[in-house]
Amino acid sequence: MPLNKKDTQGKGVKNASTVSEDTASNQEPTLHRGLHNRHIQLIALGGAIGTGLFLGIGPAIQMAGPAVLLGYGVAGIIAFLIMRQLGEMVVEEPVSGSFAHFAYKYWGPFAGFLSGWNYWVMFVLVGMAELTAAGIYMQYWFPDVPTWIWAAAFFIIINAVNLVNVRLYGETEFWFALIKVLAIIGMIGFGLWLLFSGHGGEKASIDNLWRYGGFFATGWNGLILSLAVIMFSFGGLELIGITAAEARDPGKKHSKSGKSGGVSHPAVLHRFTGGFTGALSVGGSEIQQ
Repeated sequence: MPLNKKDTQGKGVKNASTVSEDTASNQEPTLHRGLHNRHIQLIALGGAIGTGLFLGIGPAIQMAGPAVLLGYGVAGIIAFLIMRQLGEMVVEEPVSGSFAHFAYKYWGPFAGFLSGWNYWVMFVLVGMAELTAAGIYMQYWFPDVPTWIWAAAFFIIINAVNLVNVRLYGETEFWFALIKVLAIIGMIGFGLWLLFSGHGGEKASIDNLWRYGGFFATGWNGLILSLAVIMFSFGGLELIGITAAEARDPGKKHSKSGKSGGVSHPAVLHRFTGGFTGALSVGGSEIQQ
């Protein structure tokens, strides 16, 4: 039985456009925009400074020798280009889905599905690796405490910080990331001091770049193998896109952080300089040890 015009426009009946708008507003998640530019940059930069750099740079030098510099250079160029592209897209469309949303929108549902779940699985695995590394670090000072206790403690603390107000989360991430950045700068400075002061002995020398077996001391195979560790160390830079939905004035903030290279430039510089000082400080005879 067809409905008349009065039935379809009465007080108790909404038209299709109104229903769709109400449904979209109810389904769309609401996030508080409380992150400033300094929060965004340090969250991304701090996220990229972790076990992949602190624990990974040693194995990378062992596998590639002085050629690790080439590996960090290639990986840095790739990271810069990806971050440049992601920054431009986030500025135009600052949504919570970030690259998974863009994959869904421009490549199709399967690409978005695969990208989103792949990132989720990756972060679960990397999160466990980070917690295990934290336990290993703490055992240096507290050898009698099992690693799993420290991992569980940091797991609770990290989740508690993530569940609080976004502004407090941003401040916490900012200061802890700043500590990591200062630690990296200190390590690089100490390596340069060993190199130029002579206190590092015969091992610390610029001649280490070619003295023991040449620049490719372990061959191309060693360099290719080290790229897995090197690329892993750049993980976390993509967080600049994840923060778009919780940033104040995301277009302006992410334009500074992503499009201008405000995050990728320091990340590449930290790794390349760290690899440089590490390669100079290790003799060729120690690479395979």
